[in-house]
Amino acid sequence: MQYRLIKKTGDEIFPLGFGAMRLPLKNGKIDRNKAKELIYHAINKGVNFIDTAYLYGDSETFLGEILKGEYADKVKICTKLPAINVRKYEDMEEILSEQLKRLQRDSIDYYLIHAVDSKAMNRLLKKDLIKFLNNARNEGKIRHIGFSYHGPKEEFPLLIDVYDWDVVMVQYNYFDENVQASIEGIEYAASKDMGIFVMEPLKGGILAGKMPSQAEEIFKKANPNKSNAQWAMEWVLNNRNITCVLSGMNSPEQLEENLEIAYKTTPMSMSFEDLETVEIVKRVMRDSLKINCSTCGYCMPCPRGVNIPECMKIYNEKFLFNHKGFINQSLMDYFQYVCGIMGNSGNAGKCNGCGKCLRKCPQKLDIISELKKVKKEFEFPGMKYILSFVRHIGFPLYRQLVKLLNR
Repeated sequence: MQYRLIKKTGDEIFPLGFGAMRLPLKNGKIDRNKAKELIYHAINKGVNFIDTAYLYGDSETFLGEILKGEYADKVKICTKLPAINVRKYEDMEEILSEQLKRLQRDSIDYYLIHAVDSKAMNRLLKKDLIKFLNNARNEGKIRHIGFSYHGPKEEFPLLIDVYDWDVVMVQYNYFDENVQASIEGIEYAASKDMGIFVMEPLKGGILAGKMPSQAEEIFKKANPNKSNAQWAMEWVLNNRNITCVLSGMNSPEQLEENLEIAYKTTPMSMSFEDLETVEIVKRVMRDSLKINCSTCGYCMPCPRGVNIPECMKIYNEKFLFNHKGFINQSLMDYFQYVCGIMGNSGNAGKCNGCGKCLRKCPQKLDIISELKKVKKEFEFPGMKYILSFVRHIGFPLYRQLVKLLNR
């Protein structure tokens, strides 16, 4: 079992970390029994880094509940200060105090400034961020310090030089190799002996599940035994500068697959032929993907109730998987998952262009314009009346019919 050393801190980290952003849910809340089993199993198999955040629902409290006893010292806990919630210096102290209580710890191993670009960082610096970090570390409330980056690649080196950071968290996958931090930025952080943690290695699942047929054929021809997720994870872990890949695993199958990949993949282990295969698939994917959305959800909640990530995901899948015809799978998915047939509606047409989502998007997408494309593709005059009929009359009649037939 190979661990990767963070020179700045001296900690040895397993190359797969457990991300608590997408824990399994039950009735809209963390499925505590299922999530606990997954996390305990991951720790028993070698995982020693768990990433959460103040904004990840109830995850901090949940982790505080389960990481006790024999598991208390087996993992490094990483959580984050939400830059968006800080209005004054005292906010930082209050948030950290609350996080320590939630996590039931006297000290947080890795404390990151969450989702920053240069604008957000400059705003925090004016509120004495450096003083706060130094005081918290001197008081023993945090041990190691870093930030998660959500800005353009040109600004990344500037933020690296703002403070004597220990670690950084970046989005990095073979599809987005040159966005946000970029490969050059990662090398710059590594030159300062920082630990480098990777989020979105599978681009919100796009690189793990079903892919365009041409991409699937290329991967299967190169190695029929490798899954799409394995190609993507291996590509990230092949980089010798990467400390750990964070994955939001919510099933035993996902966990086992990722563990196996982490056990086998060492830095610089991919062959030239495999790297070339990934590069060809990337070109195929770029020709098909219409919106560069990772479905991270940072744009949410929408004041109008638009389910922005799901709208963009379904729109992308229509072109990725070449869904054709007036009635196609993507259209049916759109009606079912965002138009309200199965619950609350969150369709793109509800967007009024308020722009509150724009400053929160890590990809800096023009979300308003993208939602207009989604609306044009899937929505039509009178749609809401048809869907209302289906929801309130069609479905009840269908359920009654099924009952009669099953008698």
